[in-house]
Amino acid sequence: MTGGELQPMRGKVVRSFSGIFPEGADPALPVVTLFSGGLDSTYLLNRLVAMGAPHVHAVTVELGEGESHEAKQEIADRLGVRLHVMDGRQEFVDEFIRPAIAAQAVYLDTHPISSSLSRPLIARLAMGLAEELGARTILHTANRSQNTLRRLNGAFELLGFPGRYGSPYDLDPVDREQKIRELKDVGLAHMGERVVSGDSNLWCREFESGFLDDPEDYEVPEDLYQWSRPGDTDGRERLEIGFAGGAPVSVDGNPLPLAELIAALNLRVGVHGLGRYTGLEHLDSGVKVLEIREMPAAWLLLRSYRHLESAVLRAETIREKMHIEQLWVREAIEGRWYGELRRSAQSFIDTCAVEVTGTVRWRLNGARVETDAIIARRPLYLRNREDWEKASVSCERSET
Repeated sequence: MTGGELQPMRGKVVRSFSGIFPEGADPALPVVTLFSGGLDSTYLLNRLVAMGAPHVHAVTVELGEGESHEAKQEIADRLGVRLHVMDGRQEFVDEFIRPAIAAQAVYLDTHPISSSLSRPLIARLAMGLAEELGARTILHTANRSQNTLRRLNGAFELLGFPGRYGSPYDLDPVDREQKIRELKDVGLAHMGERVVSGDSNLWCREFESGFLDDPEDYEVPEDLYQWSRPGDTDGRERLEIGFAGGAPVSVDGNPLPLAELIAALNLRVGVHGLGRYTGLEHLDSGVKVLEIREMPAAWLLLRSYRHLESAVLRAETIREKMHIEQLWVREAIEGRWYGELRRSAQSFIDTCAVEVTGTVRWRLNGARVETDAIIARRPLYLRNREDWEKASVSCERSET
């Protein structure tokens, strides 16, 4: 199933808890819910059960994050819902990461994109499961202070899901304290222990919200990082990355599948403290939110690609490609992965990638450079997401 094989067909977007089962809807039909195992997605499962939905299917997509799914299974068992763990690792690497490397997929020259790559795949796999189950509703838990909202909704729309899809948190933000209190009542008190929102896959580990809300005053605890903790090294390491037709294929002359290559580089590059990113990314409304990432393999691979690309492509071609790259990135981050403009940009990028074959040798001398404040005179960024969400919803409702 690909975007090119489907005719876009707009379904009905779910934006509130009351909109999950509107008048005339059959709550006995299967409901598919994206499930990360975090506070928001667990709370949604509990609300669905409390609303009387008898066939709730929680979907987790394995993207190489290296985490156990036991805790998720325990939550599903406690709430009486069915957990589906879907393996999307190979598709993620082949269809999303590989093109992102060739596209030099970096947001406004600040950080490589990540969730923009995973969300369209997660949506596609969830949609396939919904079709198998006969489900007419697919839910997720992104709120309006998270870019995932438009990326998942955009993917479902462009893939042509004919049923209902969306997030009830869009118009119904729920206080963290209320979520914790209601989950405690059903034996899930431990769900209140997480203090930041995280998203992990093979390409990136990302953190936001909680004590990382305020761009003007934040400090990232070292224990949040896993790949980029400086380790035992003499400060110098030689690495050779091999490419063939635009794809990374070897490390130090040893052929490796791309997934294994990325996993290996995350540790080898990360031990030098490299690959940490701080970035402000815009929401659909134009305001901006702080996001923290660690992406050691991406740090090295994107730079290696550009070096090799500059050796094989003419300057004018590279200049045009740099423009096309930002079109590609824009379409991905705006939730239009399956749209015609992103696919057209991909064709140009793939044509250039054919020539990118060779090796790049590195000598790593690790140096950590991090920020802990970004302060602007007239900022667009948010400093408190929950207050903004409430004010935004209140404003929208007053206008309707």
